[in-house]
Amino acid sequence: MAHLLTNVPTCFAMVGLPARGKTFMSKKLSRYLNWIGVKTKVFNAGEYRRKLYGTVNCKHDFFDPSNISGHEARMRCVELALADVEDFLKNQDGQVAILDATNTTRERRVYVHNRCLDAGIKSFFIESICDDRDVIYQNIMEVKVSSPDYVGVDEREVYNDFISRIHHYEALYETLDLDLEGHLSFIKVINVGKKFLVNLISGYLQTRAVYFLMNIHIAPRSIYLTRHGESLLNLSGRIGGDSSLSNSGKEYSKKLRDFISSQNIRDLKVWTSTLKRTIETAELIDAVNKEQWPALDELDAGICDNMTYEEIQEKYPEDFARRDQDKYHYRYPRGESYEDVVSRLEPVIMELERQHNVLAVCHQAVMRCLLSYFLDTKANDIPYLNVPLHTVYKLTPVAYGCRVETFKLGVNCVDTYRKRPNDVRIDRSPIEALKTVPSHDVLEYDSSWNRKVSKPVESSIFVKSLTRWSQMQGDSQMDQLRGHLLWRIL
Repeated sequence: MAHLLTNVPTCFAMVGLPARGKTFMSKKLSRYLNWIGVKTKVFNAGEYRRKLYGTVNCKHDFFDPSNISGHEARMRCVELALADVEDFLKNQDGQVAILDATNTTRERRVYVHNRCLDAGIKSFFIESICDDRDVIYQNIMEVKVSSPDYVGVDEREVYNDFISRIHHYEALYETLDLDLEGHLSFIKVINVGKKFLVNLISGYLQTRAVYFLMNIHIAPRSIYLTRHGESLLNLSGRIGGDSSLSNSGKEYSKKLRDFISSQNIRDLKVWTSTLKRTIETAELIDAVNKEQWPALDELDAGICDNMTYEEIQEKYPEDFARRDQDKYHYRYPRGESYEDVVSRLEPVIMELERQHNVLAVCHQAVMRCLLSYFLDTKANDIPYLNVPLHTVYKLTPVAYGCRVETFKLGVNCVDTYRKRPNDVRIDRSPIEALKTVPSHDVLEYDSSWNRKVSKPVESSIFVKSLTRWSQMQGDSQMDQLRGHLLWRIL
């Protein structure tokens, strides 16, 4: 008896008439799967057509079923796309390839399915059906008018030509049929998610795709993301913890309230983490409801929680170096990695896709992970996204991506951004290890988070560590140490 493999690479093949959101779904699905760690790539048949034949033959006649040369050209594009799909999945460690094409005939779907079967690749069809004229018109005007196929062409002429193109496809369109194609794995998405039909879902990848597709929508909305206001621990350069806002942080909460009010956001929902600094930041904002999400809590630094980078370097120099070597995958002892944070944020992303207008007040690592989903950021770059304090990010989903606007609200704060270090060796000097650590106060706080007297810089753990190391290295390193200390004091 043959055993069924579970992690077989899969080709997701789109199905549907033009202007039904196939490319929109392809790009969103690819972005989501890559974000959760599934290596995914889109192969768009139109791009192959333009590369091979240019845009001079893209008028609606090219897509007429009676145009033999046009049919052969389009078939050639699908063949090339499928060859690249196979190469990606078999030779480039790809897990999901998305074939973004119309695939509107049963004959074409048989061809795609058999090509995948012969290559040991699973096939999964995603059909988008839409008879809402308003949605179709909006798709044409938002996307097709600016398409490379119609550069320099009048909008009305574009619309009329594209409608004619749709009519050519309609003449041969055969929707997925349960009786005739019930052996295929597929999902039908009807009228942008008003109704779904799912058949023979097989394995983890298809399950994740169905889950995602059943949660997205195209209604206009904006998502606002911001970190909490400056906290007392931010002032002293400590990571994690659960301190309250500093005076500047409290001022930011007022500015944030005013900014959100000026946006005139309808039915705004506010989400915070369960930590004091985000709750305090959002407490003045008027919203239809406020929710605390444990999933929005900051990355758990484990045994390093509440420590400065200087203290971590002093106490756990090897761990400090290993985190710099692979910050996305490194997990603090008894804590989390960025990869872990992405995993726990998946329900938040799903709810953001379902919701309309939301403000999420969160933390540096969480903010990076959320932004990376919308910006399609590579995993290794996520920990180095610069998301400063006292800044609001407004995300507005558009046709094939997301428009990002940033608003600095003019309240002074410390800089918590640590650049990607160049030297990540285990045996690097403390000077090199701490070179990119942002400057901060050397202060202590009592149990009520009131400032104590500033500690002399020379007595800090950072200086002790550097002094001990430099004395072992000789006079030249002592000179380097003096310059570095002067930089940090200034």
